[in-house]
Amino acid sequence: MSFFPGNDPVPGDAFACDAIEHLIIPRSSDIGNFSVRRALPSAKRRLVGPFIFFDRMGPAVLKAGEAMDVRPHPHIGLSTVTYLFDGEIKHRDSLGTELVIAPGDINLMTAGRGIVHSERTPENLRGHPLSISGLQTWLALPERMEEIDPAFAHTAKTELPLFNAGGASGRVVIGSMGGITSPVKSFSETMYVDLSLQPHARFPFDATQEERALYVLEGEIEIAGDRFAADQLLVFRAGDAITLIGGAQGCHVMLFGGAAMDSQKFIWWNFVSSSKERIEQAKEEWRTGRFDIVPGDEEEFVPLPEGR
Repeated sequence: MSFFPGNDPVPGDAFACDAIEHLIIPRSSDIGNFSVRRALPSAKRRLVGPFIFFDRMGPAVLKAGEAMDVRPHPHIGLSTVTYLFDGEIKHRDSLGTELVIAPGDINLMTAGRGIVHSERTPENLRGHPLSISGLQTWLALPERMEEIDPAFAHTAKTELPLFNAGGASGRVVIGSMGGITSPVKSFSETMYVDLSLQPHARFPFDATQEERALYVLEGEIEIAGDRFAADQLLVFRAGDAITLIGGAQGCHVMLFGGAAMDSQKFIWWNFVSSSKERIEQAKEEWRTGRFDIVPGDEEEFVPLPEGR
C-alpha cells in the first residue's frame, strides 16, 4: 500500500467543539478485490503522534475464487501495525516469519533498516467467500531508531487488556488508557485503543497524549453537539479534554495518538525516513534487488513504482 496525493473535502460550518482541529474524509482506493480508505497522510495532517499512515480495509466480502494477495514489498524506517475485525491474513517476511493473524490479534512488524513482507489470504480459506475488515497503520520511528534491526512481534487478542464500564467497552491495543496498559512494545509514546460505545454512553477522552485523533468505524459519535458518521477522522487540539457520546445506535471507534515525532518525516511509497537521501538509497536497493527475500514467497514482488 502506498501514498497517493489528493485533496480532502472541506467541512462547511464551524464545529461546536473547539477541541476539534481537523475533520478528514478518507480517500478511497481499490486494493485488489476490496476497497481501502486512507485517512493519513492527508493534505491537512501528515502525522498524529507516530501514526503516519492510517488505512481502513473493507469491510468487504471477497467472492469465491477471489483472495487478498499483496505481493512481497519493502519497508524502511517504520513499524506496521495490522489489526483485524474480521477475516484472516497470512503474513510472511524476510526474517522467516510465517503466521496467520486473526481478528483482535496484533502484528507489529518493525522495518528499521529494511524488511520485506507479503500479506495473503491463507490457503485453507481460498475458494470460499471471505470477509475482510480491519486497520493497517504505520508508526514512524524516532530518528535515532530508524536504522535498527528489523523485528516482528505477534500479540494474541487474549493478551490485550479489556475494559467494560458505563456502556463503554474495548481493548487497549498499544500504550495505556485509564490505568490499563497493553503489553505491545512501542518505540515512542503511543496510544491505540479500540472503543465501542452503547447508545448515549459517555466516555472521557482526556488530554494525556500530546497528539490525539479518533476514527469512526461504525455508527455515529457525538462531541459537544456535533455528530460524526462512519469513515471520518477527527484530529483534536492539544490540551483539551473532551467527552465522547455514543449515537442513537451506538458506535465503534479507534482512538490513537502519542507524542509528536522528534524530526520531520518523509514518506515515499513504502519508505519513511527523516532523510530524503536514505529514501533514495532504499529505492535503489529495491530496484537492484538488494533487499532480502521472503522465504516461501520468492516468486513474486511489487516493482518500484515507475516515474518516481
